[in-house]
Amino acid sequence: MENSSSLVLRISALVRNLGTLLLLTLALPFNFVIVAITLIWNWITSPFKKVKAIDNPQNILITGGKMTKALQLARSFHGAGHNVILIETDKYWLSGHRFSNAVKKFYTVPAPEKDADGYCQAILKIVRQENINAFIPVSSPVASYYDSLAGELIKPYCQVIHFSPELTQLLDDKFTLCEKAHSLGLTAPKAFLITNPQQILDFDFQSDRSKYLIKSIRYNSVYRLDMTKLPFVGMEDYVKNLPISEENPWIMQEFITGQEYCTHSTVRKGKIRLHCCSQSSPFQVNYEHIEKPEIYAWVESFVKELNLTGQISFDFIQTEDGTVYPIECNPRTHSAITMFYNHPGLAAAYLQDSKDENEVPIVPLPNSKPTYWLYHEIWRLTEVASFSDLQAWMRKVFNGTDAIFQANDPLPFLTVHHWQITLLLLENLRKLKGWVRIDFNIGKLVELGGD
Repeated sequence: MENSSSLVLRISALVRNLGTLLLLTLALPFNFVIVAITLIWNWITSPFKKVKAIDNPQNILITGGKMTKALQLARSFHGAGHNVILIETDKYWLSGHRFSNAVKKFYTVPAPEKDADGYCQAILKIVRQENINAFIPVSSPVASYYDSLAGELIKPYCQVIHFSPELTQLLDDKFTLCEKAHSLGLTAPKAFLITNPQQILDFDFQSDRSKYLIKSIRYNSVYRLDMTKLPFVGMEDYVKNLPISEENPWIMQEFITGQEYCTHSTVRKGKIRLHCCSQSSPFQVNYEHIEKPEIYAWVESFVKELNLTGQISFDFIQTEDGTVYPIECNPRTHSAITMFYNHPGLAAAYLQDSKDENEVPIVPLPNSKPTYWLYHEIWRLTEVASFSDLQAWMRKVFNGTDAIFQANDPLPFLTVHHWQITLLLLENLRKLKGWVRIDFNIGKLVELGGD
């Protein structure tokens, strides 16, 4: 039976990888033509374009080179006249972003979860070799803590726009986040630390009268989308099958009804320098800035009380009465940073302290378009069930802009989809290995037990 099940999975992986590679092959000529025409046009018009030069260009080291948010930061710093060095782990040497004209150099480093010391030492070596002025991690959930360790090591050599290891652990833990918010007098959901499934089964839901979600404290790319609400009849089997243990604690968090939002804030010495907010969804690949003063006030109070310097992202729920509740904090860059694709002030917001106590943070420009990932949107055409759905899809695509494609830097649009993702699929095909979904935004195949 086990062999039979394994054979089915391998055949499924074979078919899925081959089918996806075929679809990408069909899309390749269209992508190639768009990029080729844009490159030729840029070459023709280049003599008439002004190159921005500044008196004191900084050398900026950005991690997370496979992700669109790293590409966006690279473009923003390059556009402000700085030099960008991009790094990724060895597995993602194939990053399509290394071909961006915003990237001066590209390095690979050991995977931090496998070789923490090697990762930190490799970053230190690059910092010293390239005379880095500022270290800006674009961390994966796994790497946030290790980037904190690297930050401690390189502080004598450059600015570090990231939190200490202790703060990173506090913020990244959904349970301690809620505890800290309560201690600061801020709103937060009820939360319980779960280290054994029996704790859930023994919980007095009848007296509590609230619904709850159960979430892994450690990042889990698959379970993070599970929105099963507790309690429910017959939940014992469900709960006992969750991988909860002392070594892998979960949180049982009060389920709040309302509109969900996601935010990104870049903060220096407890003051917000850059902020954006967007309506959210379980698989977030669309961003449109929206002003939410209640959410901004919550974030402002939180970062001020902790005197934070770094990049911090939140997921919030706002109830009908306007109350906001943080449901998750990520001490790292959010993909919503793509909304700053045309903002000239991003680099200064990262590198400089506020010069005026009353200075307001930068937000996406009024004329910035909502960002999306075109290959995700094309896939979503399979979900279109009516003409009105098709009209809504067309409005979204024509009123927004692709987060990877930029006319002055078109090559990543080709190399991410038809080099980076294609090579990852070919590797999975070679291993007859399956995947849950393709995330063009993060630049990887989401896999069970993956990074």
